Amino acid sequence: MSPDHFINRELSWIEFNNRVLDEATNEANPTLERLKFLAITASNLDEFFMVRVGGLQMQSRDRGISTDPAGMTADQQLAAISERVHRMVADQYACLQSIDNACKEAGIRRAVSQDLNEKQVRFLSQLFDKEISAILSPQAVVGEADFPLLANQTLNLCVELKPHDGEDVPLFAVIPLGRSTQRFINVQSDHSYLYILLEEVVTMFIDRFFPGETVAACVPFRITRNADMAVREDMAADLLVGMEEVLDERKTGGCVRLEIGDSVSPKTLEFLMQTLDVTEQDVYRASGPLELSAFFRQTDIKGFDHLRFDSQRPQISPEFEHFTSVLDSVAQRDVLLCHPFESFEPVVRLVEEAADDPDVLAIKQTLYRTSRNSPIVAALMRAAEAGKYVTVLVELKARFDEARNIHWARELEQAGVQVIFGVKGLKTHAKICVIVRREPQGIRRYIHFGTGNYNEMTARLYTDISFFTTDETLGGDASAFFNAITGYSQPQRFDKLEMAPIGLREKLLELIAGEIQRKKDGSDAHIHAKVNSLADPTLIQALYEASQAGVEVKLNIRGICCLRPGVPGLSENIEVVSIVDRYLEHSRIVHFHHGGDDIVFFSSADWMPRNLDRRVELLVPVESSHCRKRLLKILQSCLHDNVKGRRLQSDGSYQAIKPKQGKVHHSQQFLYAEACEAVQRQEDSQRTVFVPYWASDGGAI
Repeated sequence: MSPDHFINRELSWIEFNNRVLDEATNEANPTLERLKFLAITASNLDEFFMVRVGGLQMQSRDRGISTDPAGMTADQQLAAISERVHRMVADQYACLQSIDNACKEAGIRRAVSQDLNEKQVRFLSQLFDKEISAILSPQAVVGEADFPLLANQTLNLCVELKPHDGEDVPLFAVIPLGRSTQRFINVQSDHSYLYILLEEVVTMFIDRFFPGETVAACVPFRITRNADMAVREDMAADLLVGMEEVLDERKTGGCVRLEIGDSVSPKTLEFLMQTLDVTEQDVYRASGPLELSAFFRQTDIKGFDHLRFDSQRPQISPEFEHFTSVLDSVAQRDVLLCHPFESFEPVVRLVEEAADDPDVLAIKQTLYRTSRNSPIVAALMRAAEAGKYVTVLVELKARFDEARNIHWARELEQAGVQVIFGVKGLKTHAKICVIVRREPQGIRRYIHFGTGNYNEMTARLYTDISFFTTDETLGGDASAFFNAITGYSQPQRFDKLEMAPIGLREKLLELIAGEIQRKKDGSDAHIHAKVNSLADPTLIQALYEASQAGVEVKLNIRGICCLRPGVPGLSENIEVVSIVDRYLEHSRIVHFHHGGDDIVFFSSADWMPRNLDRRVELLVPVESSHCRKRLLKILQSCLHDNVKGRRLQSDGSYQAIKPKQGKVHHSQQFLYAEACEAVQRQEDSQRTVFVPYWASDGGAI
């Protein structure tokens, strides 16, 4: 295919992050929520530079001349990324200034030294002498060999000292501010919530670190190290040890980005660039505080609830109201939940009940990303200690959660759990739990499939699908799945499930081809899908062919989309919408019209080469009519969002969607309202009704 048919993956991701920034600039959002969106954009950029830019820089150093599907070399991508992100950084700090102004009006102020009165300066002076100076340690730097090994993405100060008499070479010192030091320092004020940043306080009293010297300049800076490193599984005899070595390597990875205050002197900048071996392209000057991701902490200030979104408590699905046990409820019929509008609690309860139920014989589960104090992990350990057969696949290669997963793997093993460290050469990204229970009629399997992680914390922040079933065929497939990934058996063809990397892409291509053929035969045909990212060239080509055949293709793609919609003769029948809203869109749903016999799936997989070729993923059909209807309703709601939805243009830009005839549809609000209404209907149906006892019924008046 022509490179003109593809949008570059990295530039598409940057445009996604820009849509998050749009929410930070949107004054219709509450002020502290705007600050949260701004912090998210900074956190997103941190990971982007560590992984994507780090990987491209390695390609560039290796003198690779290969191009991506959009026809760009590594060097061309790095140049385009630098140009676009420099503009984004400028927009971030303009946004921060706007948010600061709104915060001041609401009584929250970030102070700088000149804003403080004598009493406040005295307080900070005492704090510096008693605490800060005792914690921090400057390090003189004479040459590169003296430069300290700075932790990735932590704040530092670079201090330039005036040369001694008779010398003309400036002296430099670096002060790492560390992760444990309090960044936001509250200052007593009569009229507002006032705080000042640690780097501002240290700069105020910087001379006290260097008695007898003259400080010429002091500027904050922050480095981002390359973290695009992986275990060579063909050479690592012990995967756990190999992952620990990768974590150590990240501490010393090369600098891929230097962030620095825009007040930096030419001498200081030259010194840092030479020492860190970065080019001007890698330097990002900031007109405000560095590490904007740290401002997450300021979005939870007490007493300012009016500056946040209204509270939305996840609803307990009425599907579980008739039963004291989740197992009993699922035994009656399939259940589909939409998080976070519906509570994740039933998923946790399912595992906890299984751990304590004497009739449960075995639990098998995948764990990709968990919370720090995971109740699910605790239940799995309790089940093993009670003598149940517990098998857990802990994915050690879940990027940036490796350390936590290593910890949990060891804890689980000590409790007697059979722990598998993923599949060699692949990441296991599928979300599945199987509970085997002895019942009067025989063995029954209870299965949970999901699009999100088994993490009760992120389940309140991401939109995801949970599906509970006792379907015998899916149960057989689920058992075969675990046999394939925990043993040496060759993966077998499933009856209903599809699994990457051995059949998921082929199934999607087969279903797309089916819609194309039906359209050629004169029947209605359409493909509707919701995924986080679309970058797989083979699937994109198939969708282009569907469009050329006249098949209606509607896609809800949150982030990366390398497909160009609306190109005459190529993709005029394809529409792509992205939603960025209060909750991170994370569910993946696929619908094929199939001649009116709707085929509906949800999946753990995005439509990217890494998901389809290098990960273990699942595509799960939903056949029970009430669950399928619900899933289709969720998908259609996302496709028709004209409040937070943005439509992708053929040039890679996004435009706001104007409601037609004033019909406004806000998907996340709609889905939460629907969850609340379902609970209300359940409560109304259970209200006590007073029935009069008439004489005609045989009683006295």
